[in-house]
Amino acid sequence: MQNLHHDYDGLIFDMDGTLADTMPTHFVAWSQSMAEHGLEFSEDRFYALGGVPAGEIIEMLAKEQGKVVDANAIAEAKEELFLELLGEVQPVLPVKAIAEFHREHIPMAIATGSPKWVAEKILKALGIRDWFGAVVGAECVENSKPAPDVYLKAAELIGVDPKRCHAFEDTKLGMEAAQNAGMVVVDIHTLF
Repeated sequence: MQNLHHDYDGLIFDMDGTLADTMPTHFVAWSQSMAEHGLEFSEDRFYALGGVPAGEIIEMLAKEQGKVVDANAIAEAKEELFLELLGEVQPVLPVKAIAEFHREHIPMAIATGSPKWVAEKILKALGIRDWFGAVVGAECVENSKPAPDVYLKAAELIGVDPKRCHAFEDTKLGMEAAQNAGMVVVDIHTLF
């Protein structure tokens, strides 16, 4: 792996689907929680909405499907179910390797659409929480991806100019968010 220090001063990683292979587990948790409330949520749609906070997704689907639901309660139930399944989550190895290579040398942070406490739990489960100077979750900022807020906040917390950061992402919305923050974006699918 070449040393790219000249090009950037900080690395910021999305978590779900980028650093941790949580997407299949999230989908199982979603499927069960949504079915209990009679909401349809296809796998294609799930991947298309990668990076959008759970509450927003539930409200959108309920509105489309003409249902009235307590979005917060369903989102909480979904996260609880997800946490029960967390033992199965594996790291995305090529991305983990990049983080491991740089962790002693430059500031790194996490910018995720998941709640901060869930992100902390996943990073601890993977044994890599201490690699990151900051973890920014959905509730830490006003606007979710594709708005740049989580990326800007993450850069601010590790003290690096967003334009001097590389962002690692796996979804279209996430890549837009990082680009909107002025970062150089690495689509992790190009790493495999």
